[in-house]
Amino acid sequence: MNPSSAVPVRLDLLQVGIDGPVAHVRLARPAKRNAINDHLIAQLHTCFVNLPSEVSAVVLSGEGEHFCAGLDLSELSDRSVAEGIVHSRMWHAAFDQIQFGRVPVIAVLHGAVVGGGLELASSVHIRVAEDSTFYGLPEGQRGLFVGGGGSARVPRLIGVSRMMDMMLTGRVLNADEGQQAGLSHYRVGQGQGIAKAMELAHRIAGNAPLSNYAVLHALPRIAEMSQPEGLFVESLMAAIAQGDPAAKDRMRAFLEGKAGKVGKASS
Repeated sequence: MNPSSAVPVRLDLLQVGIDGPVAHVRLARPAKRNAINDHLIAQLHTCFVNLPSEVSAVVLSGEGEHFCAGLDLSELSDRSVAEGIVHSRMWHAAFDQIQFGRVPVIAVLHGAVVGGGLELASSVHIRVAEDSTFYGLPEGQRGLFVGGGGSARVPRLIGVSRMMDMMLTGRVLNADEGQQAGLSHYRVGQGQGIAKAMELAHRIAGNAPLSNYAVLHALPRIAEMSQPEGLFVESLMAAIAQGDPAAKDRMRAFLEGKAGKVGKASS
């Protein structure tokens, strides 16, 4: 698919393909290790705002040997404090659109998942890591602080103390350490990530859309509430979801023995 047929602007730093209900979005700056500049951030935002209506899940990956090496330091400018805030908020808007958009997003991680690349990865819903994956937050060594949402998202995955260690010491985690820490959900061999992510995406795309939306939007908010408030919101969301026609069709199919039963978990 030509991305320009799905969105109103040219996305020259992304490659977008459609496989039925699944879109595959690739970062396409391999010569720069898919480092993020202002144009790439803007294009990511535009892409996820304008996903075609038939898309029910997205796979996000990087061209070349790395997922994303973070902020493109060659484009750093002498910004004022106000300009720095605006720049950070631009990243926030793009990554919020991924995390709190319309459909689930699965990232395929390989090579560098560093700095802003880890911030990007932490905004998706499921992460598949290949053997070559390594994680780092080098901002502390460069006199910087995370500005793409990392301080809000990464601690929810690995905890404040582990993120503090990575930022203060420059510690790098390999694929297995990242899996143990909670940075990835699935560990696969080198070159197997896209196949695994596409398998997961097609499975997820088969869920009722409202159920997927509730998981993306209600679940993380309920987790931040007090238990009484969270339980009440859960009741509201459960009632809304089960009243959806798509959910009723799935329950009817299950009761009639036409739907698959819960099987073994995959790893």
